[in-house]
Amino acid sequence: VQLQASGGGLVQAGDSLRLSCVYSGRDTTFSSVGWFRQAPGKEREFVAAHSWSDDKTYYEDSVKGRLTISRDNAKNTVYLQMNRLKPEDTAVYYCGALAPGRVLSGQSLGRSSTYDYWGQGTQVTVSS
Repeated sequence: VQLQASGGGLVQAGDSLRLSCVYSGRDTTFSSVGWFRQAPGKEREFVAAHSWSDDKTYYEDSVKGRLTISRDNAKNTVYLQMNRLKPEDTAVYYCGALAPGRVLSGQSLGRSSTYDYWGQGTQVTVSS
């Protein structure tokens, strides 16, 4: 299984970006995909996740109402729509997926150690 994240860039505060995570492999029936971010000198932190097993979405408090996670199975892509971006959103963004067959929900999806596969990351820089 491979994940490829893209869509980052340099934007101004208040702008929008849409990140994409294209997945490929023999079996891509993930039950959950999550987005995390890592700023320089900081640990990787949870941003958003969706569990398709119970159709629940989870967001970190600071991004609620501004970021939306979605999935297009026809395009093998998970998106993170980011609106009203702030300088504190500046980080490298990573997408992660559970191995096919694993089903988890709730707080476990907020831990990076939960995920089995990771994309390479895409840089988002928000200027003030």
